[in-house]
Amino acid sequence: TGKEVLAQYIHRKSKRSRGPFVALNCAAIPETLLESELFGHEKGAFSGALARRLGKFEAAQNGTLLLDEISEMDVRLQAKLLRAIQERVIDRVGGDVPVRINVRILATTNRHLPDEIAAGRFREDLFFRLNVVALRLPALRERVNDIAALAKYFVDHYTVLNGLPPKHLSEAALQHLVCHPWRGNVRE
Repeated sequence: TGKEVLAQYIHRKSKRSRGPFVALNCAAIPETLLESELFGHEKGAFSGALARRLGKFEAAQNGTLLLDEISEMDVRLQAKLLRAIQERVIDRVGGDVPVRINVRILATTNRHLPDEIAAGRFREDLFFRLNVVALRLPALRERVNDIAALAKYFVDHYTVLNGLPPKHLSEAALQHLVCHPWRGNVRE
């Protein structure tokens, strides 16, 4: 639907725009590594931790951290995330010194979080902490007027990227795109 694009736009138009924008796809990282990705780790914290590594919270200091597909995060890790948001402090994995953070959090999901809360898969207190301003981005199939502009953007982008002469979509091709169900949204 363009969730990360909107998150980047919000960051660029905010008072935090001079700070970094850091995105983390919670669904793409194995549960065993997600804590280290978020909070970082100290040397020797676990097998293979050969050096200190800063996590996404520290990488996004004074900027914005996008937690994409937050509903995929394990409930136990949600508790640690809630503490970080409330206290503005993180603990690196294997660390003994708390680290102060100043980060805006944007979170996305493709699930209905009240249903996830009812099923015990998402913490209600974390939901209320994150749900300050909720934006619903309709699926691409609900925004058929956007399809022509997106198609033009991608045609232009990839012709330039591949060193081809300018290309244009035929009316038949555009009509086919408009009628497509777009289950994968813009990524498809």
